Amino acid sequence: MPLIDLPLDQLSTYTGRNPKPADHDSYWSRALAEMAAVDPKVELVPHPLDAPYAECFDLYFTGVRGARVHAKYLRPSHAAAERAAGASGKHPAVLMFHGYAMSSGDWTDKLKWPARGFSAAALDCRGQGGLSEDSAAVKGTTLRGHIIRGLDSGADDLLFRQIFLDTAQLARIVMGMPGVDPDRVGATGASQGGGLTLACAALEPRIRRAFPVYPFLCDYQRVWEMDLAARAYEELAWYFRSFDPRHEREREVFTRLGYIDVQFLAPRIRAQVKMAVGLMDDICPPSSQFAAYNRMTCSRELVVYPDFAHETLPGLDDLVYEYLAAL
Repeated sequence: MPLIDLPLDQLSTYTGRNPKPADHDSYWSRALAEMAAVDPKVELVPHPLDAPYAECFDLYFTGVRGARVHAKYLRPSHAAAERAAGASGKHPAVLMFHGYAMSSGDWTDKLKWPARGFSAAALDCRGQGGLSEDSAAVKGTTLRGHIIRGLDSGADDLLFRQIFLDTAQLARIVMGMPGVDPDRVGATGASQGGGLTLACAALEPRIRRAFPVYPFLCDYQRVWEMDLAARAYEELAWYFRSFDPRHEREREVFTRLGYIDVQFLAPRIRAQVKMAVGLMDDICPPSSQFAAYNRMTCSRELVVYPDFAHETLPGLDDLVYEYLAAL
């Protein structure tokens, strides 16, 4: 089999190259405390989509640093919810996270969940393609990408810190919605959405099942060393060329990025995880994804596509549906 990365037997034990900040755990404890202190001021605005088995809403909440964050929220009709209700008399829910620079997308591709009797919430990442605000006031560059946004302002100002917290806050909001069983909530997404799925499950330990697909935001130094700091990761190379051309601060830069490196959040995950990876992925290289997978201590399972890259994976949507429908 052709390779762009390590052989599969080496991938199965690989645990990353990016340095981990010494205070990583306390950093995220402080971040979660900041999030918990925010009054989210949840607002549901009815959306006029004609779906007889679902009610659709634009959901708005206030996240950390005052940003007003948007998500699409769909809940099942009474009859559909009753069919999915467990012993608690409440129904499950699914959280959905989108790819880098994109948005939560159309409403119609989410209707399968209320048809099944689930609620569904799809986040718009702040500052990307949807309706959420980016309220960050940071030093340094605001060009090229969100990995480096806030990098020169301080670790607490990294934009992905705030986006990771948005995923956990959305989870808590959905878990508190009328009719939702907080013990039967799952999460899924691909690329950036895969990384956010893992971050959400790490920061909200009540997430029951997670299905990340070729997750982004893992093992930044490995990506750079593989000369794959292009496309989704191009901002890494651009940052060094613009602000540290002799790499005199290389260790400092990658260590600070370690705060928003999903591999270091992975040990916090308590959900059951099924993760898909394409071994020919030259956007989010397999080793970067395995760095996160191999640090998980939860129940986990890997779905491998040997000949596929960062692309549509045949049959995968059905696997995701079946896995989360079992909540």
